[in-house]
Amino acid sequence: MSNAPLMPKATAVWLVDNTALSFDQVADFCKMHPLEVRAIADGDAAQGIKGMDPISSGQLTREEIEKGENDPNYRLKLAESKVRLPEAKKKKGPRYTPVSRRHERPSAILWLVRSHPELKDAQIMRLVGTTKSTIASVRDRTHWNASTLTPLDPVTLGLCSQIDLDFEVQRAAKEKPTVEQYGGATLLPASETTRKEAEPVDTRSSDEIDEAAVFAKLKTIGGKKAEDEEE
Repeated sequence: MSNAPLMPKATAVWLVDNTALSFDQVADFCKMHPLEVRAIADGDAAQGIKGMDPISSGQLTREEIEKGENDPNYRLKLAESKVRLPEAKKKKGPRYTPVSRRHERPSAILWLVRSHPELKDAQIMRLVGTTKSTIASVRDRTHWNASTLTPLDPVTLGLCSQIDLDFEVQRAAKEKPTVEQYGGATLLPASETTRKEAEPVDTRSSDEIDEAAVFAKLKTIGGKKAEDEEE
């Protein structure tokens, strides 16, 4: 919690008008200069500001004010708030790029697109602080300065650090699906090597059988029997 009250100038106006605190005590409590508090008391400053009661807002107690009025050297203490508000998280926006380096972003984008095509547009935007339309124009060569662009390392240009670049490249490599590469010839499984090929089946009908071939075979068989008998 901050040591200064909410609306310190309005609080100072109320304390000057409604208490007997010294200028130094009011200035110390409101985190202001004593001369500025004196100007408020003289009507030279904060003329249009309405005083805010720190007692009703829970920032100061009546007992604390009485202690200060009884002792000019006493310094008022801000009351602890009974309500605890969570700290607002800072939103991480696009990386800030100095004006002197902004004209070099297209060259850095071209380097990233060529050297690391696996990077997504959102990752390039985080690295160099650019827009999606600029990335698309550089990638499609439709950028107004596309003819003179030369790829330059964004780390060398000072647009990002080497740690940030390596982190985004590693993340893109993890998200990219792995492609199976050819690892050379392999042995066939046993089911393929032991499989017997089916014998060809004669699809000809009995009417299509060559009669001459059948009779010639029979003659050959009969001739062999006759030779055997002569012997």
